[in-house]
Amino acid sequence: MNYLRAENLSKYYGERHLFSNITFTVTKGQRVALIAKNGSGKTSLLNILTGRDKGDEGQIVIDKNIRWAYIEQDPQFYQTDDVWSAIYKSDNELLNCVARYEEVIEILDKDPENIDNQNQLQYAMEAMDLNNAWDIETKIKTILQQLNLHNHLHSSIASLSGGQKKRLAIATVLVQQPDFIIMDEPTNHLDLKMIEWLETYLTVNNTTLLLVTHDRYFLDKVCNEIIELAEGNLYTHKGNYAYFLEKKAQREEYLDKEADAARKHMRKELEWMRKQPKARTTKSKSRIEDFYETKEKASYKRDDAKVEIKMKMERLGSKILEVQQLKKSFDDLKICEDFTYIFKPGERIGIIGNNGVGKTTFLNMLLGTEQPDGGKISLGDTVKVGYYNQLGMQLKDDKRVIEVITDIAEYVEMTKGEKLTAKTLLTRFLFDPKKQHNYVSSLSGGEKRRLYLLTILMSKPNFLVLDEPTNDLDIETLNVLEEFLEEYEGCIMVVTHDRYFMDTIVDSLFVFEGNGKIRPFNGNYQEYLNEQEEIQAEALLAKSNANKAANAAAVKAEPIKIEQVASNKRKLTFNEQRLFEQLEKDLAALHNKKNDLETKLSAPNASTDDIITMGKELIEVNNSIDEKELKWLELSE
Repeated sequence: MNYLRAENLSKYYGERHLFSNITFTVTKGQRVALIAKNGSGKTSLLNILTGRDKGDEGQIVIDKNIRWAYIEQDPQFYQTDDVWSAIYKSDNELLNCVARYEEVIEILDKDPENIDNQNQLQYAMEAMDLNNAWDIETKIKTILQQLNLHNHLHSSIASLSGGQKKRLAIATVLVQQPDFIIMDEPTNHLDLKMIEWLETYLTVNNTTLLLVTHDRYFLDKVCNEIIELAEGNLYTHKGNYAYFLEKKAQREEYLDKEADAARKHMRKELEWMRKQPKARTTKSKSRIEDFYETKEKASYKRDDAKVEIKMKMERLGSKILEVQQLKKSFDDLKICEDFTYIFKPGERIGIIGNNGVGKTTFLNMLLGTEQPDGGKISLGDTVKVGYYNQLGMQLKDDKRVIEVITDIAEYVEMTKGEKLTAKTLLTRFLFDPKKQHNYVSSLSGGEKRRLYLLTILMSKPNFLVLDEPTNDLDIETLNVLEEFLEEYEGCIMVVTHDRYFMDTIVDSLFVFEGNGKIRPFNGNYQEYLNEQEEIQAEALLAKSNANKAANAAAVKAEPIKIEQVASNKRKLTFNEQRLFEQLEKDLAALHNKKNDLETKLSAPNASTDDIITMGKELIEVNNSIDEKELKWLELSE
């Protein structure tokens, strides 16, 4: 079943062709990743597919019988709204159905004897039944809690951070339960915990997807197909990212060989074309047509240009950065408490922690742009910091690309004494001579970030501090940046949500555990995850054994029953009564599931993998029990 079909789409900007006559479909159950170089037209294509822009040629068909939604790279909201109203402000029939039902219930509670109100309630209940919407409010709250927005329901949109707005955009789409979602860089501004939750949600629910992402772990775990936009054409690849790279290399090798053969053949045909008599033109029509077809193949030239990063680094002395007894807090939020660390030459440290825990504030203190509440920070005399800020360089839209670089330096010294002009340097960063004279305003988001990266490296830093460097960069640029950083001899400190980038670059971590505690960890992110899973499994096994011993000596606790409630202070509404009864059934099932998992965890033949898997499931069950029991108690009172 085709959810989306794009036929012969083309988009031009003057003489520049973003893509020409591309055709593809997204069918039910497919999870498709769209990848391309920055500036190739990924976001433009998504805007055309979603009706925010128009193609110059072609047509788009989206199945009228499905619900679909679009999560933009930089979501926009009405700034006067709060989080809760943003969730319900939708043309989604399901959400409108719930909103109408709640409105009728509120009116009926005030005037229960009114016949018109009773009739309206009947209509609203029938609509709820028809849309299977009885548990939607609970689902909304669950999604908001998982996305860590449940404590901000009445916060204004204007007060939210970039990460919170991105999570709100994801929440507003997920609560609509669409059949098909189009997403542009869904992991940007999300912390690692949120990304992993989103991965699980999308795969478990088998959501049909078309997404643009540079996150290679996310791509591998979520998507089952990759389409690549290259040189204005579209190429389809089944499988994961590694398989895509293999097939792409094979395709490029084949096209190169075909072009070489066509060029050799064309030289012979060109000689024939020049010599042929006019009288023979009719007889040779097919050969002439073959010549032009050969000429087109021979003109193929692969765009294999890559960013070249070979900047010289200033010499680094023995003293790098020393931090002693560092303290910082904002009211009740502790960023760090008595943190001490001495940086060593060549260290590569990744910083991880939930959004809002203070990672960027921590960096700013180390760099001297934020004052700590206590402690001492001492920077070595030879240290030259290059700070790649999460917000990016404030580039002026009315300035030309070449001017951004020449304002810093006309010439730049590279490795081995090589000196490059600003023009040559920009070319190596994939800004061709024509684009160098374009205004900054014409650049894509990824191109602006690439230009910003160049301005940082031009200062020849020996201590790189990178705050979310992967946002908006295409995968090819990320690969080159990773290669550069792997050979980089200076110190690196990086905050990133890109786990692939983190695992490639860093060899140790600063783990922000909350309440001011920052724990150094010797290893990359995957090794940290492995440690956490082992700790969790051991704790769950110990808890399971303790519960088993306690159960053997006491009568098993029964799930909460309605008969245990003395009386209600007020009469429950119809919806509350229905939810109350459902909660009792859910709690009974959850307690049975919990007992079953604890029994399996106690089994002597349980493998480590089984313990980890069942341990995670037990955590989810316990969380569900806590949540439902709390709601049950609220209603029972």
